Amino acid sequence: MLEREILDQVTGVFQNLCSSFLFQAKVDSSHAKSGELKEFLSDFCSCSPLINLTIEESKGNLQFSILRNGSDTGIIFRGIPGGHEFTSLLLAVLNADGIGKNLPDDNIKKRIQAITEKVTITTYMSLSCTNCPDVVQALNIITLFNPNISHIVSDGELWQDEVEQLGIQGVPTIYANGELFHVGRGDLGTLLNKLSNRFPPTEVGKVTLHDTTPKEYDVLVLGGGPAGTSAAIYSARKGLKVAVIGERIGGQVKDTVGIENVISVPYTTGEELSIALKEHMGKYPVDIFENRTIEKVALQGDQKEIVVKGGETFLAPAVIIATGASWRRLNVEGEADYIGRGVAFCPHCDGPFYKGKHVAVIGGGNSGIEAAIDLAGICSQVTILEFADTLRADIVLQEKANSLPNVEIFTSRQTMRVVGDGKKVTALEVKNRTNEEVSTIPLDGIFVQIGLSANSKPFEGQLELTSRKEIIHDVFGRTSLPGVYAAGDVTDVPYKQIIIAMGEGAKAALSAFDDKVRGVIA
Repeated sequence: MLEREILDQVTGVFQNLCSSFLFQAKVDSSHAKSGELKEFLSDFCSCSPLINLTIEESKGNLQFSILRNGSDTGIIFRGIPGGHEFTSLLLAVLNADGIGKNLPDDNIKKRIQAITEKVTITTYMSLSCTNCPDVVQALNIITLFNPNISHIVSDGELWQDEVEQLGIQGVPTIYANGELFHVGRGDLGTLLNKLSNRFPPTEVGKVTLHDTTPKEYDVLVLGGGPAGTSAAIYSARKGLKVAVIGERIGGQVKDTVGIENVISVPYTTGEELSIALKEHMGKYPVDIFENRTIEKVALQGDQKEIVVKGGETFLAPAVIIATGASWRRLNVEGEADYIGRGVAFCPHCDGPFYKGKHVAVIGGGNSGIEAAIDLAGICSQVTILEFADTLRADIVLQEKANSLPNVEIFTSRQTMRVVGDGKKVTALEVKNRTNEEVSTIPLDGIFVQIGLSANSKPFEGQLELTSRKEIIHDVFGRTSLPGVYAAGDVTDVPYKQIIIAMGEGAKAALSAFDDKVRGVIA
């Protein structure tokens, strides 16, 4: 089943395995995919003498679990992990052996191990989903480091009865101990935070947490996107002791499918650019603290203090804030209730759920019109709703959307309420801003594409912000407090572009160094 070239590559990857692995498969031979799974596993396990396979006839099953040195890792795949999830399977083996990538540092491991309650996580994914592997791989890592946690990775296409029964209309959709836990994009830090909140550490778990002795640096960079990476590299090149604190390297860029406007790089992807950013930082003595969520900041005075979830504390006389922005939500009645059940944010991942159905796209910018064009090839009808009087997308995109027979466009429309039957979205309540008339549009799904909002909440009350909650900074990147600088999409910089964020990060770092040389900061 697996092509010879792929088998040779996997064999090469597995040459450094140290542990022995056993794949225990449970297969119902009457299942249409049973032969395919058996062939897939036979091919995969043939890539290393340290990987063995057993297959047991089991009614209603099509799954396999992974054991390392005779012990269950807690990871189960229900289905055939091809497509984007093939990497998840590879990493499950490599990470279990301790030689994979993106393995957590000791403090994150301790936070994972602090969860003492038994937790069974089930992730419904799609092999064509570009966001699913990040979630699957993060939850697999959490499972590997905590024997109280197990993770079942289910291909939604093969378990349609379960998908329909649960009312799932978006991937990835995650359940923890049978209750809905998370829908959509996610990374290790985000998912660990949610797990820790849902299953807080007991007193036994708390004793495993890390030492809270503050870590001291010359410069703390908050955020690992283009602005943060640039700031860290420029600071390190000046000989300063630098730490980057962020949820993930790449930030929002990592979710971008195609990038064509980084000068001298005709085309790249968000994933590729994120990897390049991390590799570039790795050329310098920059300490990277990934999967961290900022909980508390104290920016007054000569020494700034940053506290992240879990209790780690960082100190420095200079802080560069580059926390970027996140996808905005409508914040209307019903939206939160139907996320993953009719309310979606990623047309590439969730569009297939709405084949032959009527959907709305909220937002008339480039993202919204691009989403509508993509969905028009899947859905029976696409309704674009824009709050402003005119669309904001590039003319070429508007012309394409207008040429499609199953796309209709309405401007001056305000979304008022998401309507559902308790299981899924059934309609959208919309107000015409020109005459104040409220109408209800029957439909099957809603894709929210209304731009980004600045990730500035931890700094509210300490720094001057605009009405849009963006950090106000001057042309040098300085904020309203000495020793605090800001760069990129979290600021009031007029254009939110990758290349601009990189330049802003460099500028903030140079300003911090200049202030240090002139004695403005220690």
